[in-house]
Amino acid sequence: MTDTFYRLSQDAAAPETDAPAPDRLISGSPEFTTWNVEERNGLYCGIWRSTPGKWRIQYDEWEYCRILDGHSVLTDSDGQEHHVKAGDGFILRPGFSGTWEVLETTTKEYVIRL
Repeated sequence: MTDTFYRLSQDAAAPETDAPAPDRLISGSPEFTTWNVEERNGLYCGIWRSTPGKWRIQYDEWEYCRILDGHSVLTDSDGQEHHVKAGDGFILRPGFSGTWEVLETTTKEYVIRL
């Protein structure tokens, strides 16, 4: 494999596990698994999965997401709910704040630019 072409897959990187910070957790006990395939010059790209739960989010970075499976609800600071399911793509811009609630275990591909 060359170093200029990478396929996004769970085999492309070692999985890392995490959870929301305790001060951000609202409900449940979500567990995150991340396969961070690319990390260079403020760019991150990979696959992320979360089990059900709800936590507060605050974005200082730009992120593009494509939902691969599951169902989540992102609620912005104005209370507007954004349901996302398999096939949905969206951008979270710096300044987005609110909550992320995973109703069904959700997997997404992501590209983050700091």
